[in-house]
Amino acid sequence: MMILTDDMEFAPIAFVAIARAMWRYRSELAPFTMALLTLTGGAVLHSAYATWWPTVLILTALAAWALAFFGRWVNLTRPVERGYAAAVVLLIGGWTAAATAVGPFTVPLPHVLAIGGFLAGTPWWAHRRRRARVRVERTLAAWPEISQAVGLTGSRIQSAIVDLWGYRARVALARGQTVEDAVSKLPALESALGTRRGAVRVQPVPERANRMELRVIETDPHADAIVWPGPSVTSIAQPVKLGLFEDGSPVRVSLLRRHALVGGVAGAGKSGGVNVILADLSACPDVVIWGIDLKRGMELLPWASCLDRVATTPQEAQALLRDAVAVLDGRADVLAQQGLRVWHPRPDAPALVILIDEYAELVDEAPEAVRHADSIARRGRAVAVTLVAATQRPSQKAMGHGAVRSQMDVRISFRVRERRDVDLILGQGMLKSGWHSHSLNAPGKFLISAPEHDIPRRARTFLMDDESVREAASLHASHRPSLDAVSIAALDAAPEASHEPSAQSEDREEPQGRHARRTARESAEEALWAALRDAPEDGTTLADLIEATGMSRPTIYRRLNQLEQQSRIRQVSRGRWRACADSDSE
Repeated sequence: MMILTDDMEFAPIAFVAIARAMWRYRSELAPFTMALLTLTGGAVLHSAYATWWPTVLILTALAAWALAFFGRWVNLTRPVERGYAAAVVLLIGGWTAAATAVGPFTVPLPHVLAIGGFLAGTPWWAHRRRRARVRVERTLAAWPEISQAVGLTGSRIQSAIVDLWGYRARVALARGQTVEDAVSKLPALESALGTRRGAVRVQPVPERANRMELRVIETDPHADAIVWPGPSVTSIAQPVKLGLFEDGSPVRVSLLRRHALVGGVAGAGKSGGVNVILADLSACPDVVIWGIDLKRGMELLPWASCLDRVATTPQEAQALLRDAVAVLDGRADVLAQQGLRVWHPRPDAPALVILIDEYAELVDEAPEAVRHADSIARRGRAVAVTLVAATQRPSQKAMGHGAVRSQMDVRISFRVRERRDVDLILGQGMLKSGWHSHSLNAPGKFLISAPEHDIPRRARTFLMDDESVREAASLHASHRPSLDAVSIAALDAAPEASHEPSAQSEDREEPQGRHARRTARESAEEALWAALRDAPEDGTTLADLIEATGMSRPTIYRRLNQLEQQSRIRQVSRGRWRACADSDSE
């Protein structure tokens, strides 16, 4: 039923409606409000303090100078914004000083105020951040209806900040609600807030279980690739810089005494992330890098000048990991004898990082190597022997049913194809907690889970093209360290490491067999010395020595170290050796 009556006056209703409209559009009306306040201030000063106009000018100049040089303290981050604020202050202060001296309605002061106010207001109306702030305020004002629509009834907005890429708000959840509840409602939140798909982030607030941060990305800060800025560390003890988070902060993670797993589908940027890790580690003089690449070296051979060893076949990979276990055992024995618990890397006692590209291929083609990798994963931390494994799908089967996957402290997930792969890379339950690497939409974007990164924050790794890789490898090759004496002695003492039979096995052989082996070994030694003696001025490479002697890589490394200690040979450059001048005749 509707009843019409004339006992309600129209004026109060109109006044309330106009006041509400002015409050709603207060941001758009700010230039008019400022002009009105300036006019009023000029009139008051002229009537009561007409002689104060010099003071007004001095205060205006000081305020404009402060905004121009210190405006970033009040969120005026860009120089053009600080310049605009200083110009507006000069306009308002100069007009107020003139109005104080001669009166606000003295011609041409009213015309100057009207024209100047319109010109100064145009940038204000057009400013992107102001319009974004207004839009955000109006959107969040409707949060009670939004929260009810998405199933978070009772939650409320505590604060909101507009940044360069969108806005973020801190939300107080109702009693019994959790961040996981909000994560499960992300599609509904995107619809209710009117954003594009994948634009909303929900992150926990570590201090309170009933708080969350709602972040809306309106302009993707990672839409374009980020060029690698150069090495960020000079020691393995420092955290490497993998890329940038969406807020521009660096993604830093320590690899000292931590095994790492890098996963993602083909084309997601996994190889780029591995290149960034290699670029930083190769700049450290206290780490030796070994590499395994069963794609015949397609990924790691560009870094060969910075790698102490590279295995490109299953047999070489098995030998490399076997030698790594020998190094591990040798270091552990020395630490036990000295009463120490950990190996502290330094240039003359470097850490050992073993980078395995596509670990699943190693499981299929070199099953024996998996046993050695499992031993390194379980026992390598204290002696600074670290695994970094990259693979497209690190399932339990692909990781060899051993301890390797469970021992990975650092998990880096690029885009995966299926939702279940999120838990395979990052750990059980991570998908439900908001780690949605299946929704990453560009190569190089990743999520990282580590002791210092326990919140799902999207990041993008640096881009290293082929030319950047060549430049970094060339820059760092000259100061790469060699293995320490303890590790070399452990390799020398290990009977498996050299692909040669042990003394006991020789004793069991027939005399003719022992004689044949000794003859072959002596021939290989002679071939090694001939190759070093006849090497050109820039030296001969390890590959040439292997071809000339038929020795295994570990054996040649040990012999080169022994000859260098005897001052019979010298290392001309990274990966190249030749006989010393005074030993040429020996």
